[in-house]
Amino acid sequence: MRQPVTRRLQAALATLALAAAAGGIVLTAPEASAAAGSATGYATQNGGTTGGAGGQTVRATTGTAIHAALCGRAAAGTPIVIEVEGTINHGNTSKVSGSSCNTADGVIELKQISNVTIVGVGGGAVFDQIGIHIRESSNIIIQNVTVKNVKKSGSPTSNGGDAIGMESGVRNVWVDHTTLEASGGESEGYDGLFDMKADTRYVTLSYSILRNSGRGGLVGSSESDVSNGFVTYHHNLYENIDSRAPLLRGGVGHMFNNHYVRINSSGINSRAGARAKVENNYFEDSKDVLGTFYTDAAGYWQADGNTLDNVTWSSPGEDNNPAGPDMKSTTTVSIPYAYSPDAAGCVPDVVSRTAGAGKGLKVSDGNCTAQPPTEPTPGPTDPTPGPTDPTPGPTDPTPPGGTNLSIGAGSDGSSKASGTSFGHLRDGDLTTYWAPAGSTGHASIKWDSATTVSSVVIREAAGSAGSIGAWRLRDADAGTVLASGDGAGAISIPRTTLRKITFEIVGSTGSPRIAEFETYAD
Repeated sequence: MRQPVTRRLQAALATLALAAAAGGIVLTAPEASAAAGSATGYATQNGGTTGGAGGQTVRATTGTAIHAALCGRAAAGTPIVIEVEGTINHGNTSKVSGSSCNTADGVIELKQISNVTIVGVGGGAVFDQIGIHIRESSNIIIQNVTVKNVKKSGSPTSNGGDAIGMESGVRNVWVDHTTLEASGGESEGYDGLFDMKADTRYVTLSYSILRNSGRGGLVGSSESDVSNGFVTYHHNLYENIDSRAPLLRGGVGHMFNNHYVRINSSGINSRAGARAKVENNYFEDSKDVLGTFYTDAAGYWQADGNTLDNVTWSSPGEDNNPAGPDMKSTTTVSIPYAYSPDAAGCVPDVVSRTAGAGKGLKVSDGNCTAQPPTEPTPGPTDPTPGPTDPTPGPTDPTPPGGTNLSIGAGSDGSSKASGTSFGHLRDGDLTTYWAPAGSTGHASIKWDSATTVSSVVIREAAGSAGSIGAWRLRDADAGTVLASGDGAGAISIPRTTLRKITFEIVGSTGSPRIAEFETYAD
C-alpha cells in the first residue's frame, strides 16, 4: 500500500537528519532554482535538462554526505540540488543505502535516479581521485566542480579511470563550467575525462577545461556501441590531450567555439558512421585535429569557420583518414536547437575568461564578450512537461482491443531483482513478474521487425499495486519520450513504429513489480 505523502517526507527527513548528525551535510530550505543559467545544446532536447530545480537544496562537504542527500529523498526522482564545498576523496566517500539511491564506496554514484543537480559553491568543490559515475539516470546537472587524477589502475582507483563517466540508458545531462584533468595517460593509470557509452544521449559539455590526459573522452566504447549520440561540446578548452577530443562512434556530435591547444596525436575522431558538425573552433599547436583515425570504419564531418594555427597533418592510410589540410566537409549535419557561435578568432580569449570551475559561471554572449549567466526564462528551449512534470496518471488497466503484441516478442532491461525474469513481462501470466534490483529501473519489449504500437498496459503484480510512481515510456530506437506520468495502468501514445519500447520506473514506493508489459496496435 502506498504510504501517505507526510509519512514519506518524514522518512526522507529522518535519513537526512542522520546524515547531518554524522557530519558533512547541511539542510536548507527548498529553493526555486538550481544551477545558474540554463542548459544549452543537445541537453535542451528530449524534454530538456533542469536537474534538481524546484527541489530541496542541501549543502555537502563529503562524498558520504552527497550520497546521504540522494538517499534521503522521498523517491529516486524527487528533485534535489546538492551544493558541494571542499574536497571530496576516498577517505570521506562511503556507500549509503536507501530506497531512493544506489551508491557505492569510492565513487560518486548517480545510479538509477533522476532530477539531480550537483554544483560547487563557496570556496570550490574538488573531487580528488574520485570520479562521478552516471548510470541508468536522467535529467542531471553537474556544474562548477573540479575532478582530477581519477585512476583505473594503481592506487586509489575510481570509476574505471574516468573523471565523469556515463553509461546504460543515460538521458539529458548538462555538465557545465567544470575542470577535468589527469596527470598522464593509460600507462600512468588514467583513462578518459568525459566518457559516454551504452545508449547515452542528449548531453552537453560547456565552458569546461579538459587537460593533461592521454584521452579526452569518447562517445561509444567500441565500433558496435553506436546507440549513443546527440552530444554538444562548446566553449571548452582541450589542452595537452593525446587523443579523443572526442572520439565519436555513431550518432551526432556538435563541436563549436572550443579551443584546442597541444592535441598531440589526434583530436576529433569521427568513426563508425558518426557525424560531427565542427564549426568556429580554434585549433592551435596540434596534430590531426579532425578525421577518422585508427580504424577503417569511416565517420563523417561538416567543418565550417574553423581557425588552424600551427596544425600539422599525417598522411592518409588504410586506418588513417585526416580531414586536413583543407578540412573539406564529407556530410551535412542539421542542428535542432538555437545557438549563437562566436567568431573563431576570438575563441582563445573568450574561452580563457569563461571555461572551468571558479570562473563565476561566466558565459559568452555570442559576440566574443564574457558575461554573467542569465537566469532561465520561459522560452522555446525550456523543457515542456515531461520526466520531471508527470502528466496525470494512466487510466485503470483495461486492455485495448486487438492482440497483445508482447506475447511472443523479446524483452530485456536493467538489473532485475533475484528470482524474477524479463520473460515474465510477456508471458500472459499475472502470477509471474519482473522487478528491478532497486526502486527504479527499466524494462523493454522488442521485436525482430518494425512494429506499430499505439497503446501500452502496465499491470502490477498482486500485492504491489500502487508501488510504481513516476514513469517514462520511450521509443528505444530513437531515444525519445513517448509519454510520462505517475502510476501503472493503460497508456495511450501516438501511433509509433519501432523495434523496441522501454518503460522506465523513475520513482516508486515499496518494491515495484510488473506482471505484464502489454503492447497494442489499436
